[in-house]
Amino acid sequence: MRWWDIESVHELEKDLFPDDAWSRGMFWSELAHARGAGSTRRYTVAHDGDRLVGYAGLASSGDLADVQTIAVARDQWGSGLGARLLTDLLRHATAFECTQVMLEVRVDNTRAQKLYERFGFEPIGFRRGYYQPGNVDALVMRLSDPDALRLSDPSTTATPVQGTENG
Repeated sequence: MRWWDIESVHELEKDLFPDDAWSRGMFWSELAHARGAGSTRRYTVAHDGDRLVGYAGLASSGDLADVQTIAVARDQWGSGLGARLLTDLLRHATAFECTQVMLEVRVDNTRAQKLYERFGFEPIGFRRGYYQPGNVDALVMRLSDPDALRLSDPSTTATPVQGTENG
């Protein structure tokens, strides 16, 4: 993800998460922390031609990584793009030498929960009222030992994201 992607990322963010979308400033801040030597953040986007159709982000500290965001345009749902983006993040978690990957997902987003479960994430708790202003709970999920994930398994591996730009 680069600065010139922020407007398209923000438009997709508002479409997919109208009640609790990240602001442009939040994306700018994340990109600012993703640059430079020793960065332990990863932000990537996917394009279909000239159109941005997905993005994802990961932050890590020590041996713990956190999936910050994954989003896929509605017309790309079921295409495997979400799995490709998540595969990219998990490969970077391994490169960052993380032994655990955490994430929060809306309790009403069963589509995303199923994707994460396919990759071995397990529910470990809830964060009440995490998503604001809607006061929607988050399911907290954890993947232990992302390095052990069978990234060669066709059910979890995805081919590189076409048109992906990395941060």
